[in-house]
Amino acid sequence: MPRRSVLFSPGDRPTLMRKAATTDADVLVFDLEDAVAPARKHEAREAVRSVLTEPDFDPDAEVCVRLSGLDDDADLNAICAAGSAADGVMRSKTTAATDITGLADAIADRGRSLSIYALIETAAGVLAAADIAAAEHVSAIVFGAEDLAADLGATRTDEGTEVLYARQHVVLGASAAGVDAIDTLHTDFEDTEGLRSDAERSVTLGYDGKLAIHPAQVPIINDAFTPATERVEWAKRVVAARDAAAADDRGVFEVDGEMIDAPLIAQAERILERATTR
Repeated sequence: MPRRSVLFSPGDRPTLMRKAATTDADVLVFDLEDAVAPARKHEAREAVRSVLTEPDFDPDAEVCVRLSGLDDDADLNAICAAGSAADGVMRSKTTAATDITGLADAIADRGRSLSIYALIETAAGVLAAADIAAAEHVSAIVFGAEDLAADLGATRTDEGTEVLYARQHVVLGASAAGVDAIDTLHTDFEDTEGLRSDAERSVTLGYDGKLAIHPAQVPIINDAFTPATERVEWAKRVVAARDAAAADDRGVFEVDGEMIDAPLIAQAERILERATTR
């Protein structure tokens, strides 16, 4: 399943969590951390448990819960409750692979096997991105630019040059480990053109998807991460020509007047993979 759009909903707002399931987001994240005031963590935890265990809650999307960072045991008890629809958990401020192994053990102790999204949003986490991505049970790493900028003492700009190295470093770590890379959010959900530009930049950097904080952002992100028809047709021609060349024991072939080599074949395969939707 693609992970183009990863939509956050506050964990203390059951109505919004249910509404998120009616969007076209590929991944839903019920947030027990930043979106919930400290005094409401327990209430949010119970709300998440309630929504996840509703008999008629069966979204097409992957369902993930971001841990509060205050009481993982209580969070996991709610997430792993009998009948829970949770598919994964997200750990904030992941700084080392050991953060993941401990979490995976705690999930296994509750008789569950959940995907783990490792949110990388500190200097230490960026530098350890490759090790974190390679940790068992990690299925995606997520880049968080806002908290990283705060950690660095950097000033956020529209151009994003202050976090560009980190943004690239995270996607390199994900690629090396063969897991998905999810890019940082665009905080102004009313800035449609800014989001479109930022999402297209995410694609060019090699990311597989992008965070969203409002349902209105989902179609824009999905569109950016869904290859254009002409690119899909080109990729199909490349793959067909590759197969024909292999049948004839030819290592070199051309498509549309262009000599095709291994990097272009890999690009075509990636385009076709991204074109596959629910």
